[in-house]
Amino acid sequence: MSDAGLLAQGVGALKGLGLNYAFVLDDTERRAFVRGMGVTVQLALLTIPCSLVAGVALAAAMASGRRWLAGPARAFVEVTRNTPTLVQLYCAFLVLNMLLTQLLRDWGAGNNPLTPFVWVVVVVSLHKGVFHAEALRAGIEAVPATTLEAARSLGFSRRQLLARVQLPLAVRFALPSLVNNLVDLVKMTAVASAIAVGDVTYESIMIWSQRDNVLELLVLILLWFGLLTWAVSRAGRWLEHHWRMPGYGQ
Repeated sequence: MSDAGLLAQGVGALKGLGLNYAFVLDDTERRAFVRGMGVTVQLALLTIPCSLVAGVALAAAMASGRRWLAGPARAFVEVTRNTPTLVQLYCAFLVLNMLLTQLLRDWGAGNNPLTPFVWVVVVVSLHKGVFHAEALRAGIEAVPATTLEAARSLGFSRRQLLARVQLPLAVRFALPSLVNNLVDLVKMTAVASAIAVGDVTYESIMIWSQRDNVLELLVLILLWFGLLTWAVSRAGRWLEHHWRMPGYGQ
């Protein structure tokens, strides 16, 4: 039996259970759903490193000891973590994006290069980067004072102390919290559908608006996000095992 025949047989079997997965027999809708799954993976793969970079930068700014740097970083952290991600996305895309587009037109610089996909990456990365920064800040404060004194005795400057001692140790201390943040970040990419980015949620909405199979598609969405978050969690546990400091906490 061909692949198409097996697929049709599977859809028929599920229909007998009251589940309507007929959309997978439609080439256009099936490709749209698979493409949406791919877009969700792309969002996750981009926002994970970008959010970590943002978190390290914010944590370093708050721990720098310079008020002109720590103050704005702390203000950004407080505003960002106390407002909803969806509201931030709307403000960025519907306000900042529109202002940038108008500014580029006034300057004769051409079209706005920032697509909705880019805005999702930026907003989600910064939002979750704030939580990374708080986890890293707690890790920095957990570095033993004797370790810092030993580093200072070697002539380390404040910048060297932060880059070579505090941050490397803070990452290990904060790794469980960072992994938890990354799992939440993967789920957070679903907000992309709010500004018509073709992720798995948006494509599912387009399909069920035509076929009235909300339950069936929601099950697939849950399974897909469950698989992605499981992969991130497993990778985090692997890092925790391999980056564990021998004898620490025992």
